[in-house]
Amino acid sequence: MLGKIVEIADDKKHLSVFRGFLVVKNFADCQQNETHKVPLDDIIAVVGNAYGLSYTNNLLVALAERGIPFIICGTNHNVAGILFSVDGHYQQAKRFDAQIAANLPANKKLWMQIIKSKLSWQAAVLEKIGSSPNQLQNLISKVRSGDPTNVEAQGARRYWPLLFGTTFRRDKNAGGINALLNYGYTVLRATVARAITCAVLHPTIGIHHKNENNALRLVDDVMEPFRPIVDFKVWQLYQNNKIEVNSETKKKIALTMFVDIKTNAGISPLTICIQKCAISLAQFYLGETNCLEFPVKFPTYDELYLAI
Repeated sequence: MLGKIVEIADDKKHLSVFRGFLVVKNFADCQQNETHKVPLDDIIAVVGNAYGLSYTNNLLVALAERGIPFIICGTNHNVAGILFSVDGHYQQAKRFDAQIAANLPANKKLWMQIIKSKLSWQAAVLEKIGSSPNQLQNLISKVRSGDPTNVEAQGARRYWPLLFGTTFRRDKNAGGINALLNYGYTVLRATVARAITCAVLHPTIGIHHKNENNALRLVDDVMEPFRPIVDFKVWQLYQNNKIEVNSETKKKIALTMFVDIKTNAGISPLTICIQKCAISLAQFYLGETNCLEFPVKFPTYDELYLAI
C-alpha cells in the first residue's frame, strides 16, 4: 500500500487533528466549514503548499508521533522546510542509512537508468513534434553504467536544435523560451522534492550530482527523466507565440504536473508517477528492487495540449 500524500494547495485553510483524523477547514469558517477529513493512519506525508495556512500544535505532534513528515513549501512551491520526528519514522533511519551506504556501482547503475529514461522521453518529444527521434534513440543503447562517456550531453547537443531550431542555445539567464524552461523546471523540481521527502529519502544525498552547495542533489538527479515533459509543453506554448513568463503561461506549465501518464499499473497523473519513482528509489536502496519505476509512455500531443 502506497499510502496517501496529502497536499494542501488551496489558500487559507486551517489544519487540525480530531480523533485520529487530519481535519481541513476553510479558514474563514474555522469552526463550521469542514472540507476534508483523512485518517492519520492512511497518511505517509502532509505537504503545505499554499498561502495563509495555519496548523494546530496538536496536529504537528500527532504527525511527528506517527513519523509522518510535514513539508512546508515556499512561494516558489519549492520545499522550504521539513518537520521530521526526532523519534524517527519507522523507516527513516533505515532509509537514510541505506542511502549513505549505497556504493559507487549502485549509484552508477541508478544514473544509467535515469539517463536512458531521459533520452527515451527526449526522443518521444522529437517524434511528437514531427522530428526524427532516431539520433536520440540510437544513443540509448550506448549509455553504460555511470554514463562515463557522457552520452547525456551528446543527446543534448542533438536534442535542442531539433526541438527549438539551430539558433537556440540553452541559457539559464536568457528570456523567452529559456525563461519558460526555467520556470517549468522550477515547478518540476518542487514536485520532485516533495516526492523525495515523502518517500523518506534525504534530498541532499545525491546519486550523480555532487555540488557541495546544492542541498537538493538527489532531487536534481531524479528530475532528469521528467524534464522532457516540460520541454514539450514549452514547445507547445512557443508554437502558439506564447514565449513570455506571465500568469497565463505559468498556469499552463504548472498544469502539466497533473497530466495523465501511462504506467505499468495503469494511468496516473504525473505527480503520482514521480512519487512512485521516488518510492522505487527507496526500495532500490533497501535492496527490494533493481529498477526505478518510470512511466512507460509519453503523453499524447492532445493530452498535453489539453493541459493548456
